[in-house]
Amino acid sequence: MACNLSGLAVITTELFLSGFLSRLGSDWMTAFTQVSIYPALGALVGIMLAVRDRRHYFSWLDQRRPPTEREATRLLRLPIAITGRALAIWLPGVFVAAAVFAHATEERSFPVVLSMFTLGGLESAALTYLIVDRLIRPTIPVVAEVLDETAHWSNTVLARVLVTFAVAGAVPLFMLITVLADPSTAAQDRIRTGIYMAIVGLSAGAVATAALARAVATPMHTLRDALDRIAHGDLEARVTINSTSEIGRLEHSVNELAANLSERERMRTVFGRHVGTEVAERALSGSPSLTGDMRVVTALFVDVTGSVAMATELAPHDFVAKLNRLLSIVVAATEDNHGLVNKFEGDAALCIFGAPIALDDNATPALKAARRIRDEVAALGELEVGIGIARGLVFAGDVGTDTRLEFTVIGDAVNEAARLTTEAKKVPRRILASQAVIDAASDSERTQWTLHDTLHLRGRKEPTPGWTDMASPASPHRNGTAPQAAPRPAAPRPAESADQAADR
Repeated sequence: MACNLSGLAVITTELFLSGFLSRLGSDWMTAFTQVSIYPALGALVGIMLAVRDRRHYFSWLDQRRPPTEREATRLLRLPIAITGRALAIWLPGVFVAAAVFAHATEERSFPVVLSMFTLGGLESAALTYLIVDRLIRPTIPVVAEVLDETAHWSNTVLARVLVTFAVAGAVPLFMLITVLADPSTAAQDRIRTGIYMAIVGLSAGAVATAALARAVATPMHTLRDALDRIAHGDLEARVTINSTSEIGRLEHSVNELAANLSERERMRTVFGRHVGTEVAERALSGSPSLTGDMRVVTALFVDVTGSVAMATELAPHDFVAKLNRLLSIVVAATEDNHGLVNKFEGDAALCIFGAPIALDDNATPALKAARRIRDEVAALGELEVGIGIARGLVFAGDVGTDTRLEFTVIGDAVNEAARLTTEAKKVPRRILASQAVIDAASDSERTQWTLHDTLHLRGRKEPTPGWTDMASPASPHRNGTAPQAAPRPAAPRPAESADQAADR
């Protein structure tokens, strides 16, 4: 209604300044009365339709519920629907007013009056579009939750630019051309009418252009801030969808980008918890094909002593709780020493140092991790473990099929570490390391280890020197007794028969 009244006011003022009203003579009151009948009827129809629109487009808002998909789609068409209706109401009035005024004056005034009212109706309809498009913006976030696509052809940036151009330049200039081309208007009247139309055009253009610039610049600023936050790692950043144009689609895309990156990061975290951070990064950055290489690594195997009896005596959840506390110690000690917990095997764990991330020295961190695991498990006092450490050339890479892959290490060092773990359960210090590990360790670490015995491990033909760490004078023995001196390297056992070796 405000737009329509403003359009009528602009046209009436223009007719007055151009001297048209003075040419009506004594019949001006009759002409105005006749012309005003249609605007009054049009206003009444507009009010009735506005009340109908309140129910038709916003009943969901009155009912305090989200709109259905159909209601949301209908709401997006509201600006163009009301604009089209405004033009439809203006069109009969244009011909009525032009016919009445032209009848009261000379015949050649009909095209001028018709053009003036037509251009006034177009200006009013264009302003209606811009205002209604702005007024429904608070509902767009609600609509965006219902519809994946909030864009409509009538609400695009191009449509807004064209309508703004019509309000700011095209219509006022055409009205100015109409006034200047009117042969019935005196030169002085045409000049002041031209000045008036220029002022109206500049004012309307400034307001419309400022509104358009703000409608584009404000969401762009918000989008830039959101993208900056996402680029700096804030994956919870979101923007409110406040537009039905391409900008609204861009806002939706930024939210989807943040959600997808957040989901990817969550999957990376979950994946890393299951297979290790290094393996997860390797899998996410590499090809899905089977890959791997030969590497010299140090394998550390941890196994619980008496787990079968313990599982029988304890409730399952109690036994699992103890295992989880043990494995948390294993994971922390391994990762702090740059190793990888390759897999959990029931109550055992296999840790690898040197793959997939290569280490200049993978023996020393393995020995440090073994001592830390043993000491922290002993301090916890819930479980007994055996720890075996071996070093050698293994295959480190992916095994499986194209649809199911697992990173693992395969080689004699892994088997040797598992065999040493079995023997370590019988050793007071609960750790046994192979000769290759001790030889590859740093000098400072090597001085903390002593030869325990030469062992004949199951499945191996050659005897294996087994090394264990020496008790620190500052720490108690794991059994609670006083510290003891490190044992001397045991003399080699006498030769055994094949049967004795097999039994051992």
